[in-house]
Amino acid sequence: MALIEKTVRIAHISDLHLSGGAVKVQEARFRRLLDAVQSGGYGHIVFTGDIVDTAAPRDWFAFRRILEQHGLYAWEGVTVIPGNHDLINLEEEMRFYNALNPDNAGRKRRLRKKMQHFCEVFRETMTGDESVVGFPFVKVMQFGEASLSLVMVNSVFNWLPFDNPLGARGYVEQSELSALLDPSVCEALEGSTVIGVCHHAPRIYDSGVFIDQAFDWGMELINRSEVMDTFRRIGASMLLHGHFHRFQAYYDDGILVVNGGSFSYNPRRFGEITLHQDGHLSHRFITI
Repeated sequence: MALIEKTVRIAHISDLHLSGGAVKVQEARFRRLLDAVQSGGYGHIVFTGDIVDTAAPRDWFAFRRILEQHGLYAWEGVTVIPGNHDLINLEEEMRFYNALNPDNAGRKRRLRKKMQHFCEVFRETMTGDESVVGFPFVKVMQFGEASLSLVMVNSVFNWLPFDNPLGARGYVEQSELSALLDPSVCEALEGSTVIGVCHHAPRIYDSGVFIDQAFDWGMELINRSEVMDTFRRIGASMLLHGHFHRFQAYYDDGILVVNGGSFSYNPRRFGEITLHQDGHLSHRFITI
């Protein structure tokens, strides 16, 4: 009699871009997708940012309410990280008195404050308790005998009039990368299959056309080499991200990089990651 391989499957959804009055229209589609994921028996859902479109906390709460109504709003149910659209209000940043202010301290302060609020709203999905949460953070989850670890970093970079004019470039602080290399983190991840999670893409286009190069520059993860090197050093075999609205998967020096595409472009598609009995990961896209 053949042995049945025991596997763990998690779902990857990105770039919902829920927005104000459109939330009601988008909500029915999002509920259908969650229904499909739940009926499919997935053990966890990872959302890789841009949950909302205009950094409005009321839309964060609309998203959280849907998760709660589906019984998913819990540490073991979902992981949520922010994208640039969740934290940066371009209209506010580009106001005359902000845009022309040469002191970048205020921009950094606004981003930190918004991040703190985001973490408070989604605290239960990050820590599972009342402890203070920030980035980076790690989830080590047990599914029977299988151990799966998610390692989250924040890649949202504050708006700058010349260096980040669209608020869409990414950067992971050196302090976060250093924290992941602490011996205590490596000890916690030992024996577990590791997946890295961030919002920005380590690779976009590679084009000689000027307009494409300008687009790439405006969307890039600035210190992508450092980020990928850190994930390699902690043993990650996969990286999940969003931001660049393409459903795609590719390898970067041994790490399988998966772009979650965009729910706002295709609300019937999501990524499926399978942890096999021998610890290796595989990926495919599912259309409901």
